[in-house]
Amino acid sequence: MRLMEKEESNMKSKPLHSHRPVWRGEIALLVAVVINSFAVVLMLYSGAGISAISSVPYAFSDVLPQLSLGTWTYLFQGLLVLSLMILRKRFVVEYLFSFVVGFIFGELMDLHELWIPLLPKGLGWQILYFIVSYLLIAIGIALSNRCDLPIIPTDLFPRELSDITGISYPKIKISFDVICLAVTAGLTFLCLGHLDGLGIGTVIAAFTTGKAVGIVGDFLDKRVRFLSILTQRRIHRIKNAGGKRE
Repeated sequence: MRLMEKEESNMKSKPLHSHRPVWRGEIALLVAVVINSFAVVLMLYSGAGISAISSVPYAFSDVLPQLSLGTWTYLFQGLLVLSLMILRKRFVVEYLFSFVVGFIFGELMDLHELWIPLLPKGLGWQILYFIVSYLLIAIGIALSNRCDLPIIPTDLFPRELSDITGISYPKIKISFDVICLAVTAGLTFLCLGHLDGLGIGTVIAAFTTGKAVGIVGDFLDKRVRFLSILTQRRIHRIKNAGGKRE
């Protein structure tokens, strides 16, 4: 059963309204795309290594620099979308919209790369950049997972794979990040003769981001609820089918 179908089932068994403040899913997705595209570039600029979700595109951009990091990013995301459709054994329209979001994400990464060198450097600054980028990535993924809209494929893939396999999201997320790191290490070592793009920050993020996203997500769930145009359509269908309201 797909994640949205599970949510719809939960709607039928729970009140359709809540006293928690409402955050628009569209705004949440916009914020997630902007801050995560910035955070990925900032983590790389910190010198601690690139984030795990972008390590594979980074490796390809390093080995084959004819294409930019942003371009390799949405090509990699397209492969993830295709993989999900194969696992679902059917064509999923929402996944195509996710690819569009991923394309915008990649273009924003290229944009951030143009101005990020203007930021000051130094050990203290680099530590700060890593901490900020790590927190932003966790917040952005947590927002993406709750916006109820097509999201960046690198965020979509572990969420949907968790739904397909029934394995908890933190375990899937950590495994996905570690595999990305292994691919990056193998590709750069074999093609360049040395490891590139990987640092202590990359390793720390790979093994802890899944947990951090879960913590941020739990914090958000207790305080706000998200409503998008897709949520409203499902609520409308449930009401027409006899769903109860408070």
